[in-house]
Amino acid sequence: MTTSTINHQVRLASRPVGLPTADNWELTEEPVPAPADGQLVVKVTDISLDPAMRGWMNAGKSYIPPVEIGAVMRAGAVGTVVASANPAFAVGDSVYGSFGVQEYAVTSGRGVEKIDTSVVPAATYLAALGMPGMTAYFGLLDVGRLKDGDTVLVSGAAGAVGSIVGQIAKIKGCRVIGIAGGAEKCAWLTDELGFDVAIDYKGQDVKAALRDAAPDGVDVYFDNVGGEILDIALTRLARGARIVICGAVSQYNVTEPVKGPSNYLALLVARASMTGMVVFDYADRYPEAIAQMAGWLAEGRLISREDIVEGTVADFPDVLLRLFSGANTGKLVLALR
Repeated sequence: MTTSTINHQVRLASRPVGLPTADNWELTEEPVPAPADGQLVVKVTDISLDPAMRGWMNAGKSYIPPVEIGAVMRAGAVGTVVASANPAFAVGDSVYGSFGVQEYAVTSGRGVEKIDTSVVPAATYLAALGMPGMTAYFGLLDVGRLKDGDTVLVSGAAGAVGSIVGQIAKIKGCRVIGIAGGAEKCAWLTDELGFDVAIDYKGQDVKAALRDAAPDGVDVYFDNVGGEILDIALTRLARGARIVICGAVSQYNVTEPVKGPSNYLALLVARASMTGMVVFDYADRYPEAIAQMAGWLAEGRLISREDIVEGTVADFPDVLLRLFSGANTGKLVLALR
């Protein structure tokens, strides 16, 4: 890095209504400063794209403050330290942090973690060993209170979180049903990830298929999509079922008020529970989950699939839309090349 190095960034220009458009973004550039005392400069190599980003673009109260207009778009990312005035980090270290959608990030080091890319690829730290993996681990085991022999239903099952949820459930001795869009994704779930059943919401009657797949009901439903699929799942609850509300990607870009589940009284009938889950609540336990997940990866019991798109930060707005069209399988990553 030299004093003339330029940083290209994607900033939020306006709050979207419905799907984000080109008008919601601004591509900016500025020189990369030398790190002040205690700071480091990271050259970003891989940026995480997550459905939650759509919620971060909205104004209003949520579990995390919204991205402000004019701010660099929030994103988890991995990269390499290229300059350091922080004794905890050396030039050449591979690191993970909330670096944003930009080529270089200047940071105090708070919340930045060193990673070992000789063990797994850098992008895996955005997938199984990153927020999706942590979400799946704590959402299923802590919030879902998984028990051996449970029947587990996962929506968005071919996505970054859902694909790991199903695999953890199988490792723990459960029967797993995944809901995904398209025959190719469903085949991946059963043939490679070991799901017992995959239901194609694009080509099957989900309610009928779920009735056949879970005649005795579902013990844990891990919901990533909300909407109609959540309503259907509520009709198939076993007594004492636990529903984990992780996300609602089907609702993120609607322009009318979000609809709640009409079948919510099924919770009463089944003596079931529905609980929201935010992964940041488990930050102090991430090392526990990372160690367990890394072990499963090394043993070949867990597969981390990264859907990597190579490009520049200018490609971010278009790549982000892949999340909402269902174009990705596994963890969507923008690799800066």
